[in-house]
Amino acid sequence: MTPYDPQRHHRRSIRLRGYDYTQPGAYFVTICTHGREPLFGTVVDGEMRVNEWGAIVREEWFRTAQLRPYVMLYEDEFVVMPNHVHGIIWIVGETVGATRRVAPTTTIPPAGPVAGSVGAIIGQFKSAVTKRINILRATPGAPVWQRNYYEHIIRNERALDAIRRYIAENPLRWHLDRYNPDHTGTDPLAREIWDLIRASPRPSPAASVQEEDQ
Repeated sequence: MTPYDPQRHHRRSIRLRGYDYTQPGAYFVTICTHGREPLFGTVVDGEMRVNEWGAIVREEWFRTAQLRPYVMLYEDEFVVMPNHVHGIIWIVGETVGATRRVAPTTTIPPAGPVAGSVGAIIGQFKSAVTKRINILRATPGAPVWQRNYYEHIIRNERALDAIRRYIAENPLRWHLDRYNPDHTGTDPLAREIWDLIRASPRPSPAASVQEEDQ
């Protein structure tokens, strides 16, 4: 497994001001559909059955690692659900962040996610999926995704193991999923992950880089 720095900060939705999201690390992300509509398929007997749009989502997710050599993605760390996706993005190497940190400073803030950051990676993925789905359904310009996304930085093996299990079992636990409008209860595994996140100390921002919401 690619090494990662466990001393990372987590956020649930809006990015942390000042944190450099180009830094190497493992980032757990959740992206929901616009209005949380079930666009990508259905769960039947604990198994996710993706439709044509869901297949596009999966294809574009793994295309990310082909387009970006500093990104690593794994089959067992991604799942497409009816109205959202969960995945772990590994940023490896210091090339992108190091180049930016030695560049001349400017008083002009970036107009959008910083190149090479988690936000830029997610933005490109969402844009590619939206374009392809809208071609198929003949709805140019229609939204597919919600505006933002959720993420946190994985800082230890225990959290990584719990998140991997959560991703793998997401279809089996669909009846408890908070994103399922017909959920029948709360998911104790989701609570375990949240408790692990809350138990980790909150470090200071690592660099003077500002992420903009998507």
